[in-house]
Amino acid sequence: MSFIARRGLSTLIPPKIASPSGIGAAQDAARMERVVSFYEKLPRGRRPDEQPKGLFERYQARYFGKNPSAAPLAHLIGGLMVIGYAQHYYFHFSQFFPSRSE
Repeated sequence: MSFIARRGLSTLIPPKIASPSGIGAAQDAARMERVVSFYEKLPRGRRPDEQPKGLFERYQARYFGKNPSAAPLAHLIGGLMVIGYAQHYYFHFSQFFPSRSE
């Protein structure tokens, strides 16, 4: 069991790039210089937050993001009321204007 745990942790630790035995040779020194230049080019610090792009992403970031609120529940209730009113209006007047397909 401990072998599995150590194996899982070993994937999180980067490989040994700068070993003391590899620094002495000129071939390894050139390789080491490429590795160092690669790591120097990597950005430092936290990654900047991405701005939401689409309509749904902006809505989700606004109401479900860092400061969640109950507004989506109110939006859902309001939307259901509008749909219910539209259906009631349509089906109420459909009784007074029968289809002329007869």
